[in-house]
Order: sequence, then structure tokens, then C-alpha cells
Amino acid sequence: MKTLLSIGHGYSAQALARRLLPQGWRIIGTTRTEDGASALRATGVEALAWPGADLRPALAQASHLLTSVAPGEADPVVAALGAEIAAAGLEWVGYLSTTAVYGHHNGDWVDEATPLAPTTARGAARAQAEAEWAALGLPLHIFRLAGIYGPGRGPFEKVRDGSARRIHKPGQVFSRIHVEDIANVLEAAILRPHPGVYNVCDDDPASPEDILGLAARMLNLPEPPMVAYEDAEMTPMARSFYAENKRVRNDRIKDMLGVKLLYPTYREGLAAILAAEG
Repeated sequence: MKTLLSIGHGYSAQALARRLLPQGWRIIGTTRTEDGASALRATGVEALAWPGADLRPALAQASHLLTSVAPGEADPVVAALGAEIAAAGLEWVGYLSTTAVYGHHNGDWVDEATPLAPTTARGAARAQAEAEWAALGLPLHIFRLAGIYGPGRGPFEKVRDGSARRIHKPGQVFSRIHVEDIANVLEAAILRPHPGVYNVCDDDPASPEDILGLAARMLNLPEPPMVAYEDAEMTPMARSFYAENKRVRNDRIKDMLGVKLLYPTYREGLAAILAAEG
């Protein structure tokens, strides 16, 4: 039996678990609270509340490790367990990072060979965490995720309740990825391990206003009002996304891992979300 220790077993890791559990995998997942752990146990995951629980027994039983814990000044998993992880003899290690490590490129294309030049604190912390994981000498797969969407994280709810706004910043595009395609990529990397760095995004970087406009049309509702970026009310986190503009290439997941995307553009992804909602 293969055993995956999933540290920070959140939205993306849960999508992977839904693929692996029916194949006979044992999955040990961590979450921050006991309530969260109870919810995970209902899905078939052996859940631990961490920080708090001793992860060393789980690590000793794991063949594979996936971590998506957000770093602070350092990566908390490496800080707590780095030596033990390095000595564990793991077959496969995955780290979920972000395309924010590339920084701002004026809408130009970036790939895995592009030098890291993060312009936000979030991107800089992830770049440092990538280096900390790489220093452990593991069979490490770094997955740089674009903007994640999927069931429960699509644009439809805001369009329905009238709170959506199409924020217009000329030339602004974002790369994104459906959560099921994150699971698709992770499973492919587990089945065909090839340590290295992988961008995880779809084939069609697009402006956020285009996506909200399509969502409205799919719901047969008026398109949300357009607001200039300079006049838009946004959280600091949301505004930080608009500080960077780039198109992210995904050739490596196809060439090295044999991935065929389920949702190659946001059009197929939004249609799938809407169909799943019934």
C-alpha cells in the first residue's frame, strides 16, 4: 500500500485524494483544527491537527509526501521536520508553490527557466520556501500553481448575487488552473516521477473581466459593471495579484509528465462547474 502524507490537506490536495483513495492509497492529511480534521476523516483521510500533532510516526509510514503549507519567514514544515523528512527515504515529494515567484513581466510569457523575480511578499516567501525544500536533497517536484478555480471557487456566486465587478486594467491577464487539473498533474507526476519544476496552468491566459462576462452570459444574467482598476475597491491580497502581469507556459507538464488537461481553457472549466451545480 502506498501512503501519502499530505501536509496542509486543503482544496487542491483533497482533489488529489479523491483520485487516490479509490485506488487503494492510504492518505494521512493535516489541517489546522480538530473540526477540520473531523471533516477530513469523513472523506476517508486519516486526519491530524497540525501544528500540534506529532507528525514523525506518519512520516515514518509515508512513501510519498505533498505539502502546500504557506510559508512565513521560513517554510514551517522544513523548520519543524526538515531533518526527519530528508532522512525518511521518501519515494516522491511534491511542493505546491505559486507562479507569483516569477514576478511582473508586462504580459510576456514565462516558463520554468525564467529567473525568479518576485515582486510581492507572497511570491518572495514562496521562492525562499522552494529553495529550502530543494536544499533537503529529495526527489522533489515543485508545482508552481496559477490562479486556482473550481467548484465552490468559481465566479458564478458573485455574478448571481450582484457583487461581481469587472475590474479593467488595460492589457492585464492572468493564468489559471481548474482544481481537477491540479489533481490531474499531481497524479501524473506520482505515476511517472520526474523531479523538477512544473508550471501548472491552462492553455489560455485571459483577463478577469472576460471570465466574469462569460460567467454572466452562461447564467443568462447581465454582465457585471466595469470598474477601472484605479477606482476599484479591493483587498490588499487582490490588489497584489494585479501588480503582476504575465502569461505562463505549461509545455513541461505535457512533455515530461504526459498530462492532457481536462479543462484546457476557462471556458471548459466554467462549463464543468456550472454542470456540477446542476
